[in-house]
Amino acid sequence: MSGKEKARRVGKDPVVVLAEVFAVLKVLGVISWSWLWVLSPIWLTCLFFGTILGGILVAGRILTGRWA
Repeated sequence: MSGKEKARRVGKDPVVVLAEVFAVLKVLGVISWSWLWVLSPIWLTCLFFGTILGGILVAGRILTGRWA
């Protein structure tokens, strides 16, 4: 596939946009949440995918019988 045939991605990831919106609202004083919750879309996404990856790794070890 040549460079011209590759699909172009337009726009940002919705999780990043949501985190940016929360950050702007926090800086402007519209919301009084702690920074932990303002950045929660990012860390919750990481936690979600980390849990999925961990589950896949554990299941792979169990299914291949290499769990020791």
